[in-house]
Amino acid sequence: MIEEVEGIVVGETNYSETSKILNIITKDKGLISVMAKGCKNIKSPLRVVANKLTYGTFIIYYKKDKLSTLKEVSVINNFKNIKKDISSISYATYMLELSSGVIKQNNTKEIFNLLIEALTKIDEGFDPLVIMNILELKYLYYLGVMPVLDNCAICGKTKAITTLSSYKGGLICQNCYTNEKIVSEKTIKLIRMFYYVDIAKISKLDVSDRVKTEINMFLDDYYTRYTGLYLKSKKFIQTLQKINN
Repeated sequence: MIEEVEGIVVGETNYSETSKILNIITKDKGLISVMAKGCKNIKSPLRVVANKLTYGTFIIYYKKDKLSTLKEVSVINNFKNIKKDISSISYATYMLELSSGVIKQNNTKEIFNLLIEALTKIDEGFDPLVIMNILELKYLYYLGVMPVLDNCAICGKTKAITTLSSYKGGLICQNCYTNEKIVSEKTIKLIRMFYYVDIAKISKLDVSDRVKTEINMFLDDYYTRYTGLYLKSKKFIQTLQKINN
């Protein structure tokens, strides 16, 4: 059955000398695998579209729960600005890999929508670290391990919030504080905003280096503790951040 699906290529594997198998997160069918026959041939019309980060409308011979076959692609956005910058490519690659992991645990079209919105913002020039952290935070809800960000994770009080602790599962008030590292008030305020913000409506990001570092460190540790997602692409980003610092 020939079907038309909106999706984005999140992974690719070489298959024979001329073909690839593409992993595509789609808007309505979740994560599917598609054979792009002959796409590595110089004259193939699929050559420039059978790659990671291609977002478009895919015409496929669809086989549910099996390997489908790609016929053609109408590109909606190839994120050309991301592809010009090694740092942006690194963040985008991680976000593709992360999205694949999340959708395997919770197959909802919201994962697709959030991923496209986040990549679009990076392509428009917004800070990739901040956008990545916003996406990571929102995905925790779909992974079923959302940190407590509206009150103290221990006692439930909303006043005298002192810090943020991955070990204790979110915000910590003055009474429940023991020896956790103190984060800034701005970090506590912004991490809540990150969760509630509509990515598509972001028009300005003004986040200090300290706040970016504190939020990113919290999310790195939180993902390690609670998600079971250990991604090579994230390790590369961490290496890149050390080099840049």
